[in-house]
Amino acid sequence: MTQYIKLLQVDSTNNYLLQRAHEMSDQTVVYTPCQTAGRGQKGNRWLAEPGMNATFSYLYKPVNIPAREQFCISEAAALAVAQVLSQLSGEPITVKWPNDIYHRDRKICGMLIENSLQGRRVEHSIIGIGININQREFDTYAPNPTSLSLVTGRDHDVEQVMRLVCERMEQLLACIENEGTQALHSDYLSVLYRFDGQAHTFLQPDGTMFAATIVDVAPDGMLALRHAADGTIHHYAFKQVAFTLS
Repeated sequence: MTQYIKLLQVDSTNNYLLQRAHEMSDQTVVYTPCQTAGRGQKGNRWLAEPGMNATFSYLYKPVNIPAREQFCISEAAALAVAQVLSQLSGEPITVKWPNDIYHRDRKICGMLIENSLQGRRVEHSIIGIGININQREFDTYAPNPTSLSLVTGRDHDVEQVMRLVCERMEQLLACIENEGTQALHSDYLSVLYRFDGQAHTFLQPDGTMFAATIVDVAPDGMLALRHAADGTIHHYAFKQVAFTLS
């Protein structure tokens, strides 16, 4: 059963759970209307207008997920958000590898998932999620933001959206424990951004651009791309390659 802890203000819900993970129970959710130093991928800050968006972290303590398969946690979290937002908006919502959530070519949600390992298994996972709900204007730091309100043309109950996501995530994580990851992975691929059999342009950190087709995402989260130039398949870790938005 999911337990919810509301904080009126906190620097980061992930930080709060990181400091208390060992003393808190599985499926504890910490959320706040005002996060002052939210963290995103690549060390970026996650900025959100107070009271307008869902900013929360979910503590998951798996029974037996091998470290080499830990990406399934990311898949479950991303699917939960994508499925709930798709239901609420009536629009296709996709997952841009590894776990950004997109409406068309605009980002509606970001995640920061921090796994703690014990030996060869995941001891606990802190799933930090920031969903743009009712915010309609954004600072220029974000190149392509959108929100549920901008997609639907109306405001939504922020806490209700968060609880729907957490309920769905609880179901998907239970499926991992009981049924394995195969069905979950298939569902993840079914909503994967630009997983359409076509070549798209990708960018490497040194500025090199190349055309490739997404083939798969491995259990460790590596993105498999078939290069258009020679048909060879290469695997990329997060930060080794990026999508271009044009």
